[in-house]
Amino acid sequence: MKKLSIFFFLFILLGCQNYGQLSVVTNLPKLLDEVSGIQKEPNSDKIWMVNDSGNKPELYRVTSEGEIEKTISINAKNYDWEDIASDDNGNIYIADFGNNNNKRKNLVILKIKEEDLLNGDDVEVEKIKFSYPNQTKFPPKKKDRFFDAESLIYKDGALYIFTKSRVKNKHGKTMLYKVPATKGEYTAQYISEYANCNDVHCAITAAAISPDKQKVVLLTHQSVLVFTNFNGDDFFSGDVKEYTFNHISQKEGVTFKDERTLYITDEADKIGSSKLYEFVLKD
Repeated sequence: MKKLSIFFFLFILLGCQNYGQLSVVTNLPKLLDEVSGIQKEPNSDKIWMVNDSGNKPELYRVTSEGEIEKTISINAKNYDWEDIASDDNGNIYIADFGNNNNKRKNLVILKIKEEDLLNGDDVEVEKIKFSYPNQTKFPPKKKDRFFDAESLIYKDGALYIFTKSRVKNKHGKTMLYKVPATKGEYTAQYISEYANCNDVHCAITAAAISPDKQKVVLLTHQSVLVFTNFNGDDFFSGDVKEYTFNHISQKEGVTFKDERTLYITDEADKIGSSKLYEFVLKD
């Protein structure tokens, strides 16, 4: 009986730490229960994190052990922060374009300079304002609500937005847009679109680009899509491979730890905290 109890304990313990192919790195503090965007800091094991709407306009520098090392107050409102990206100079871009009801006209990406990240606790931002070229009604009819977004990456002087569909039976559809990574007001450039599966867990909730710029990943609640061999910045033009998790949760953050390993975060549920996971992209 004693041996059986030990076996059962080990089974439960291992089961709690292995979510399909996902490996739990750590639980995140309660302050990050609604983490919505993450970005690994270059040449460091630290990760920048933000929470979504309803939370303070703060940027958190978090260790891989889940400790908040630094909190930076951003002089801008958190309407609905959904993702983070960084450029080759270490500047951070916060995607304030969450748009659940498809009626926002104040879509913006906030740029924070690297020197302010390093030296400031209360920083100003540059605003990159944009609109979608194919949205004319705010909100559009329910069958046309493709203008929410939770995903952002940076590449070669531009920012790329992947939309999130709010259309029933078309939840997996995402459209790719491009805006300059400089202060201003723009009409985003439409590039292409991709159709994932159609149930609600197929919606695109985060994006990341590998350090060598050869892989783009899109996250859903149940899987990660990896795009490779694309032409220029049409990331949907090449090959795609899907890695399905054996675990569904509100996953909303992804960034590359290295060329083949992802950090992934989810929001807290009713019975547990938000978590930081690792996921290895295997051939």
